[in-house]
Amino acid sequence: MTEQRRDPVVRATEALVSPLLGSLIGLAGIVVPVVAWISARAEVKNALLITETVIVIILMASHLWLRKAYITLRRVNNLKRMDDARYYDLIRSHLENELISDYSDIADGHMRVYASEVPQLSVLLVKTLTESGSAPRRILASDLTTNPSLLTQRHEYLSANRRFIESGGVIHRLFIAHRADLVDQRYATALLELIDRHRGLGVTCGIAVRERLRAEEAVDAIVFASAAVLVEEEQGDADYRHGRSSVYFKGVDRWTRRFESAWGQGSDAGSRRLEKYEAVVRPMLGAGEGGTGGANTGTGASSTGGANTGTGSTGGSTGSGSAGGTDRWVQDRVDAVLDSF
Repeated sequence: MTEQRRDPVVRATEALVSPLLGSLIGLAGIVVPVVAWISARAEVKNALLITETVIVIILMASHLWLRKAYITLRRVNNLKRMDDARYYDLIRSHLENELISDYSDIADGHMRVYASEVPQLSVLLVKTLTESGSAPRRILASDLTTNPSLLTQRHEYLSANRRFIESGGVIHRLFIAHRADLVDQRYATALLELIDRHRGLGVTCGIAVRERLRAEEAVDAIVFASAAVLVEEEQGDADYRHGRSSVYFKGVDRWTRRFESAWGQGSDAGSRRLEKYEAVVRPMLGAGEGGTGGANTGTGASSTGGANTGTGSTGGSTGSGSAGGTDRWVQDRVDAVLDSF
């Protein structure tokens, strides 16, 4: 019923651009001059030459119309130069169908996306890795975590992460934070909530102090197997009205080495650093929530935070009852852990 009601113009357009019609016109363009050359009668030759001229005009008009009506996409320069040719070709084919802006750059093995395109492409890269079977089946992600709460809102991306892990994949995520943020109670609370969310998906989490990393290590980047890397050059806001990222399908090993260097190994691995941080911070946060708020607000009421100082006083380690004394006590404890990284 829908086919019968389609606009006649649409049906005519589909007929004009159909491969069958193009093949018939091309075949006629070959047969007509051959027949004209064989024929001995002058009037037949003239008629066939006129027909051939009409065919050429139709082909030229069709070509010009198609160029105006459709976008011409560049072909890849050298598929073999991509680190994972199959994965790259799957992404390229999808983007060609979706016609994401600035698509043409992908022919050179990279592309740039903006604003709302960034989360869409992030999900696409994870889904394609899940379906493609590219090896190794792992994602290495480093996040410049300035606002932990913001990262918990990427629901579609987190769902894609979960499906990837359920399919047998592995994800290592390194949260890179400023030292001053790690000793801030509100930031620590949001960060640990974010980490709990990712662990619930099966992600292996770690942390790094941003001031301890080299400039090339302190980046927002996600490495997908050995196939592609997504580098966030400008962080997006909650609604992704802003933001800019680039995807590279060549030179992925360089980004893998950067992640591994920032993650560390042995007792200095990102996951071990996180364990040390949690061992100190989680009891403090639990103490602050369990009492009446004296240790966190400085009201002078007895709390479990005061008991943890070993003084039994209402004001933390200084015994003054001030919020500043409690903050100093917390910061000293966390600083000691960060110094051990």
